[in-house]
Amino acid sequence: MKISNNSVVAITYQLKESNKEGEIIQEVDNKEPFVFLFGHNQVLPQFEENLLNQEVGANFEFEIKSEDGYGEPNPDAIVDLPIHIFQVEGQLAEAVKVGTFLPMNDQEGNPMQGLVLEIGEETVKMDFNHPMAGVDLYFTGEVVDVREASAEEIDHGHVHGPGGHQH
Repeated sequence: MKISNNSVVAITYQLKESNKEGEIIQEVDNKEPFVFLFGHNQVLPQFEENLLNQEVGANFEFEIKSEDGYGEPNPDAIVDLPIHIFQVEGQLAEAVKVGTFLPMNDQEGNPMQGLVLEIGEETVKMDFNHPMAGVDLYFTGEVVDVREASAEEIDHGHVHGPGGHQH
């Protein structure tokens, strides 16, 4: 079966920064392959474009430029927030350290992650850019399984069972 919309796809891969010789960012092996529902906006559009029509056993190798991946860093996503947001009983929360990603919510309650850049007396400088913003991505890997998604998986918009969501 070839990868197409509404396929459940399982892959192993190695993600490197910039190119074939780049630093390894992430590795996914056969023990726990990456499983996703193709055509449901679960991965970058160019990632899917490069896997379209591949079959089990196919090896892949492709690059996604930063502008087609997570975009370029946005200077407006770096903000100073009042330090009291990060305090518990007048003390800075233990998790708030330079270089740490913190789960937060925007003004509408949407979850987001911010990187602590700097801790001042009045503010904490946070970077809400995606960690991969400005990074070219280089993938190599193998398609290890392809199957048709069930009607329930399509309706729910995610994979069920091994490697997917358990209800």
